[in-house]
Amino acid sequence: MNDIRSLSHSKWRCKYHIVFAPKYRRQVIYKKLKADIGRILRELCERKGVNI
Repeated sequence: MNDIRSLSHSKWRCKYHIVFAPKYRRQVIYKKLKADIGRILRELCERKGVNI
């Protein structure tokens, strides 16, 4: 299966899709999950060598 996408001057393969919650919904979600979300994102970025 070919999952490489391209435009006229670039090619990419998207492996992650991160969705951030809207402003008001975020307040409800982050109260419960803020520490877990931060830990997961930091771990993923460390594995891939990405700086946020």
